[in-house]
Amino acid sequence: RVLALSLEIYREPKRLTDDLSSLGLRHVGYGIPTDLFPPFVTCYVEAVKDICSDQLVGDSFAWSLGLISRMLMRTITEGSTMVMQAINVNS
Repeated sequence: RVLALSLEIYREPKRLTDDLSSLGLRHVGYGIPTDLFPPFVTCYVEAVKDICSDQLVGDSFAWSLGLISRMLMRTITEGSTMVMQAINVNS
């Protein structure tokens, strides 16, 4: 899914923005902390760059995944209302 999203940001950025908002709000419900996103992105980008010989492809993937990560983190931060946090604690 990560690879598909990183391609989709180039093909249909407006639609993906809406999809990412929805995905980010699901992550709020799952209680995923935003501090896990940067290490995930770093590991994923390093893995792709290790198997890809084209530097431009690796850099493009890093840019798109970084953007997607920041969009998700913003949605999670803005969507983490007190009500959502209380729901997560009581789940």
